[in-house]
Amino acid sequence: MYPIDEYLRLTPDTYKAWEDVEMESGYQLVYKPGSLSLADSRDGVGVLDKYAGAMAAAGILFERLNNKQLMERYPQFTVGPTMQALYQKDGGLVDAAAGNSLHVQLAQGRGAKVIDNCPVNRLTRAPSGLLEVSTPKGIFTCRKVVVTAGAWINHVISSIGCHVPVYVTQENVTYFGSPHVKQFTRDRFPVFIYHDQASDVYALPVHGITGTKIGVDAGGPVTTGDTRTWAPDPVRLQHITNLCKRILPGFLGPVMETKTCLYTMTPDRNFLVDTASKAGFPDVIVCCGAGHAYKFASLLGKILSEMAVDGKTQYDISAFTWDRDALTNPQFKPTFIHGKGHDTQSKL
Repeated sequence: MYPIDEYLRLTPDTYKAWEDVEMESGYQLVYKPGSLSLADSRDGVGVLDKYAGAMAAAGILFERLNNKQLMERYPQFTVGPTMQALYQKDGGLVDAAAGNSLHVQLAQGRGAKVIDNCPVNRLTRAPSGLLEVSTPKGIFTCRKVVVTAGAWINHVISSIGCHVPVYVTQENVTYFGSPHVKQFTRDRFPVFIYHDQASDVYALPVHGITGTKIGVDAGGPVTTGDTRTWAPDPVRLQHITNLCKRILPGFLGPVMETKTCLYTMTPDRNFLVDTASKAGFPDVIVCCGAGHAYKFASLLGKILSEMAVDGKTQYDISAFTWDRDALTNPQFKPTFIHGKGHDTQSKL
């Protein structure tokens, strides 16, 4: 679920793009157990109304549930009368590990060459007018370049005189070995996000490995791709543990593992999908996924390929250009949680 029209408008095309990958590969990647957005009315965040309004405006069907209706549908929850929920039946998840592998395999089948462990040192304009990509494994000459460098985005594009204001944060996700695993399989339990004043917490049904999966969305310590640690944050682990004890006790069990990852977020946490024309490089296309792009990966790949091959895309990416307040105004206050205003520091 999104409380923002620009993403909701892309949702049907996103599902279609994943279906195309599934059709070509013969492998299921998308599962639709449904999705929930939860909030306690005592927090007063009002975020559910924003989600509901955006879905209604986009013509997306949803249900509003009180605590009793929520527990009737999903008895795994134990919540009081102040809990509210929105349910959307087509919400789901993507098998990211399989999706990554299949994207690479299908691309290789179409002639792509994947070169691992090959950092880009710089981009330059060759005397011929073509682009040169300099790496430790050689210089590659090409007509178009697509940059999707995550935490290293500015390291790459600074060589052509570009900079995008991003915040790189280190985040946690934890897998619990719940003894009640049968209650949390994809056919019995949805994806959910819990909204409160301190954070947004997301959770997934059992998927990929046999543990339940939960983490705090954004708000981790600011770092860089080169200086990040791999150490989980015990404060966030305690936060999700306390939440589960309160509303979803069966979700818990021994910690199987806690992984860290990096979010690379624009100040408004919206995508950047644009060319570097402002620096004189219209043949360089830059994409930043802002820590929530994987669900759109197949569609974004199509958009970027259209921009590279055709010079434009059929999809509406007008909200994701370089020329917006969040990327041009140094005084823009970061808003990392969609539907709520947060600063760069975690409130945990």
